[in-house]
Amino acid sequence: MKWTVFYWLLVVIVNCVDFSSSSLEDPYKTLGIPRSSTVTEIRKAYKQLAKEWHPDKNDDPAAEDKFVEITQAYELLTDPERRKQFDNFGRMEEPRARREYRRYDPMDELFAGTGFRFQYSDRDITLFHKLSITTRAFENMLVPKSWRTPYLILFYSDWCFACLQVEPVWRRIMEELEPIGVGIATAHAENEPMLARRVSVHSLPCLVLLIDGKPVVYKENLFSVQKVVEFVRNKLPYRLIQNIGDDGLDSFLSGWIDNKVRGLVFQRQGPVRLRYLLTAFAYRERVAFAFVQTNTAKGEAVRARLQVPPDMDSLLLFNENTERPVASVSMINIPVQTLQDVINSNKYLLLPRLSSQDLLDALCPASASPRKRLCVLLVSQNTPHHEPHRQSLRRFAQEANYADKVCFMYIFQERQVEFVHALLSGESSPLEPLVAILWRRDQKHIKYEWLPEGQDWASYNTTKQHLEPAIERLLRAAQAMPHEAVIGELIDEQAQGLISKVITRLMVTYDVLRDNLDKEHVLPVVSVIATIVVILAAGYLMAYLMKLEETRVQEEYASKPQRSSKPQVYQPSLRLHELRAETYNGLVRLLRPGCRTILLLVDTQSRATLLPTFHKTVWPYRKNKTLLFAHLNLDRGISWYKELLSLSLVESRDQPLNINPRNCIGTVLSLNGLRKYFCMYHAKHPECIGTKGNKRMKRMTKQLSVDPAGSFMGFDDTDSEDSDLSDVEQGLKSINQNGDKYSHVIFQENLLDGLPNWLDRLFEGSTHRYYINYWPDFNAK
Repeated sequence: MKWTVFYWLLVVIVNCVDFSSSSLEDPYKTLGIPRSSTVTEIRKAYKQLAKEWHPDKNDDPAAEDKFVEITQAYELLTDPERRKQFDNFGRMEEPRARREYRRYDPMDELFAGTGFRFQYSDRDITLFHKLSITTRAFENMLVPKSWRTPYLILFYSDWCFACLQVEPVWRRIMEELEPIGVGIATAHAENEPMLARRVSVHSLPCLVLLIDGKPVVYKENLFSVQKVVEFVRNKLPYRLIQNIGDDGLDSFLSGWIDNKVRGLVFQRQGPVRLRYLLTAFAYRERVAFAFVQTNTAKGEAVRARLQVPPDMDSLLLFNENTERPVASVSMINIPVQTLQDVINSNKYLLLPRLSSQDLLDALCPASASPRKRLCVLLVSQNTPHHEPHRQSLRRFAQEANYADKVCFMYIFQERQVEFVHALLSGESSPLEPLVAILWRRDQKHIKYEWLPEGQDWASYNTTKQHLEPAIERLLRAAQAMPHEAVIGELIDEQAQGLISKVITRLMVTYDVLRDNLDKEHVLPVVSVIATIVVILAAGYLMAYLMKLEETRVQEEYASKPQRSSKPQVYQPSLRLHELRAETYNGLVRLLRPGCRTILLLVDTQSRATLLPTFHKTVWPYRKNKTLLFAHLNLDRGISWYKELLSLSLVESRDQPLNINPRNCIGTVLSLNGLRKYFCMYHAKHPECIGTKGNKRMKRMTKQLSVDPAGSFMGFDDTDSEDSDLSDVEQGLKSINQNGDKYSHVIFQENLLDGLPNWLDRLFEGSTHRYYINYWPDFNAK
């Protein structure tokens, strides 16, 4: 019992010890070099930094630590094995320390004095430790790489006996899949529990395929290498390589308008080998692949047409020239590295289209000097009219020999609007295609030079005449380019649309459910689905029963005798009272505090015209309980109105007022019964801001005989002219076009046009108030 407790205590101590001997985060960042740097570039960067941070030459207190870090980074990157481990899995441990850790067995120490060696198996897990990755390496390195290279990850632990049994099978899987393009890695489930939970590790050992950033758990027999290979094949995207015959060859080769090189894979028997599928998966963004099986009649016709060897596998690459391949390779077993080398050298068209930011970075990378990399760009539109211009530049690119110093490309200005707008610096879009020579200083800034405008770029001779000297001049001398622009990120023209994303998401969800639902999960899933179906069915049934009940009630209601054929619908009403002797006290004298009566003056002739307009105007105020609405017929109430105006005058008059009732129609009064004042609206009311009302009334009463403006209250000394005016206003007379006698006339239907604005000012308190001592008696005429 004591030995058992001591044994497991040693196991816990061994698992908790960190044998890592490096504190580096990223040796490439430490030396300030890219990941593609050669050993010479690494050594050069190390020498420069070592001179700068050597403790004997730098007084900085952190110089010693920095120098040690630089040295460690240099030693790691100059060791091919350690650099490969870091590039693939992010590991930076010392190989010697790791070997000591892998071979350490606590039971050896326990029984060392007795001469007995505890061996629970002839196998060990050295291979698993060698390929082990961390959660950080999984997130930062494997997930981004999985869009081009699928990874098989085996989860294990130190004391997993089943893991030891699967170790020889894992070696065979590595020998089968790693050379053809499948990444291989392992993960310690106990040391990386977060990673194990993320990929849904159910038991150990557990095999997981990481592809397109998504982990897929393998649930078949792990001791069968063939099943693992089929699992990898089945999880690759659908139709990476399409099957074609002689009838579909021309349409496939002429499909390069999608901006992809065409690749033909020839193989005597099907199905397509996994190495070709993995190659197509890695280069799917730049190359479209098709498969030709040569032991069939259609495949033999294609093989004979392209003169491919019958007894070997072949790969042919085509660009815009569909008559002959730009590159080809034929071998019995084409190595993956050979496939990659051939494709990397020919993965772009002669004149590719700038359709994404990645393509721009690959074709026209940033450089420190313009003589190192120039980019010739044709700005055109996606129309057949500009196709000859692209053909001309494509021919020039094919015949030119600038090695890697100049690349040629074109862009559709209607698809990359922001990029073209930055080049044009706010100018209008060109009517004809333009050609520019670019130099990218960095990721955002470019310098460029336009070739002369107005040239016929559809002519090859014109293109060569202007483009060749400009390129030679810029490559030969470091001449400054006249234009500079700040560019944003290009739009990915090949990105999935909304419908494609939804379909892809549904397919991924289906695959996840199919892979993760076991027999014990079927019953709960069926139960959940059945519950949802029952709830939906019950809701539909209740809605149907409610509809039947509504139909029954409507039929019963229709069968009963109705007073009116129209359904009675309650609507708030607005009642217009008539000011008469019996309603005078309620509308004026006995109004409650805070209440007002809005009174319209009409006569018998204008009643039918003005009352509907007045009703429509005051309709929005129908819910205001402090307002009453009424109308006064001047044929019966002219004496009351005349007395009201007299009481509002500041100075008394010896003679009675002479009022023309026809000029008073359309007047609106706001009567405040408690405070004894009223406000007045009239189409010709001369209210002036900043002028007191008593002075205005006084001035108007003094000018009654000479100023016709007083007619807004009905003041007038002559009857003939006013009679004519009222007739014109009521449409009984027409206006004489040769004179301006009636130019100031307002027609009867327009008298209340300004009433809405006056009501707004009334409720704001900005209208003038005419105060009186008492309300006159209402005596009908």
